Amino acid sequence: MYWDFALILVFLLTAVPWLGRRRVQQLLRAPETTKTDRLRLYASTIASQWIITGVILWRSGTRGINARSLALAIPHVALTLGVAAVLAGLIFANQVASLRLLASRPAEAKSILPRLALRIFPQDSAERLAFFAVVVTVAVCEEIIYRGFTQHVFAAAAGNMVAPGILGSAIMFALAHIYQGRRGFASTFLVGLVFSAIRAWTGSLVAPFFAHFVADLTVGLMAPSRVRRALAAAEQLQTVPPANDQAV
Repeated sequence: MYWDFALILVFLLTAVPWLGRRRVQQLLRAPETTKTDRLRLYASTIASQWIITGVILWRSGTRGINARSLALAIPHVALTLGVAAVLAGLIFANQVASLRLLASRPAEAKSILPRLALRIFPQDSAERLAFFAVVVTVAVCEEIIYRGFTQHVFAAAAGNMVAPGILGSAIMFALAHIYQGRRGFASTFLVGLVFSAIRAWTGSLVAPFFAHFVADLTVGLMAPSRVRRALAAAEQLQTVPPANDQAV
């Protein structure tokens, strides 16, 4: 493995999870976030994602890694577009179902992800426009970083074997989202496995691009209102007096 590729992997394995967890802890400690806070968060996310992606593309090009090796090509157009449509539809349905399930489990509204949603997701039209740019950035950059570059490096290091590339990519992707807690880590790992397998099957990042975009945009636009409803339901449950089981 090239020394620069190894350094990039070490950074993704250590610095990215640590910085993500640190940022989330800061957000959760604050009683609330302002519009300025959210816009700054969006701007810093866009900048950091593109910087990392730019470094990866630069070093990959220097090492002679072409677009096809990073799955930036579309070798099978019909297959790729068909898989992209099906995967995006399934991801959308799953996100909507998960948000509806939250309403039936008010107690879960106080867990890490719902609390985080109220602090980072957009609250008005201007923030939604900025958030759209964040979603595009994250979908494109994280797929290049984890399914394009990382998956290629792990597969190449194992003698161009597909399985190590898929597993290594999924683990690195999940670690980057460790701030979401154990449940978030597990679900992100499973999503990473699916996305990596589809990347290996189609030879393209197009399907993961669209699915990632749909997943983040759906939850970003729908989660705040659903979380507020769940919190309101939880408060109502707490204020209801316990039933008196003694006979009158």
